[in-house]
Amino acid sequence: MAVEELQTITQVTRTFGVSTRMLRYYEQIGLIESRRIEGYAYRAYDAAALRRLSQILVLRRLRIPLKQMKQLFADENASSAIRIFMESMAELDGEIAALTTIRGVLRRLVEQLRPEGIGTWEIDADQLWALTRELAPARIMWRGEDAMDELRQTNETLDRLTERDVRVVYLPPSAVAAYRYVGDEPETRVNRVIDGFVRESNLDRIKPDLRHFGFNAPNPVDETGFHGYEMWVTVPEDMEVPPPLTKKHMAGGLYAARAIPFGMFDEWQRLGQWVKQSERYAYNGSWDPGDMFGWLEEHLNYVNHVRLENTEPEGFQLDLLMPIRERTDCAAAPADLAQD
Repeated sequence: MAVEELQTITQVTRTFGVSTRMLRYYEQIGLIESRRIEGYAYRAYDAAALRRLSQILVLRRLRIPLKQMKQLFADENASSAIRIFMESMAELDGEIAALTTIRGVLRRLVEQLRPEGIGTWEIDADQLWALTRELAPARIMWRGEDAMDELRQTNETLDRLTERDVRVVYLPPSAVAAYRYVGDEPETRVNRVIDGFVRESNLDRIKPDLRHFGFNAPNPVDETGFHGYEMWVTVPEDMEVPPPLTKKHMAGGLYAARAIPFGMFDEWQRLGQWVKQSERYAYNGSWDPGDMFGWLEEHLNYVNHVRLENTEPEGFQLDLLMPIRERTDCAAAPADLAQD
């Protein structure tokens, strides 16, 4: 009888180019399942899990949300898949129409300005509105023999970060209540403790401007996927923090910020690329995976979510925060800012 081949979490991340954090999240929301190998503490994935992961990655390139993926995998009826795909097509049609209109207006403006060549320019607002009304969306034709390669290139173009996608924010120094857990599903365990503290102490009412941060501690660095998670909530300077929480001080400072829907942790890589390529800002984090390099994940609008009956994170918004400083020279940025 053939022995089923299993892949470790490190092998899967290298083969599929997906982070350990994303694998854990897919498992947490029920999209894939892992196994435990007898005598070992780390996760492993069988052929069925790898097949499902391949499907997830293709569907993500097709811009299918994770919520719709769960519906697809739960109901294998073709009619359900057709409905979900047509809904996505309708959304894309709207985006294509808008972009086509913008492109058409810009082309008309170029055509009108080109005869002038040099000198000043002026645009009539009424003329612009007329152009946007008269331009119809162009028909989009699928070209190229390798559809997946073209799809990959299209997604890379759409996903490329620009200055508008990243904010530079300042976090003020703050006292925080902190809790860390190392083991299975540390995010869930830590979140329960922090939420309980906030509710029992009425922190959300005592300090309605409270902020909620988290980070891997330690960040997984090997095939075991061994990691922990630490969460902070800002508290008044004079507030006593009960065990098992500890009171700490957050130094604050400048951060590059990227807003994401919960679960899109691969955006860390693109945020790192932005920092690496920035001419104005330089990386200011550590290289210690024990505190996730000084990077933070901020739960946006936490104060309005902590009292909800269902506090599952799916659908919540996060800020990915990477420490930066203003450049004082032209030194090159660090070579690798894409770890997760």
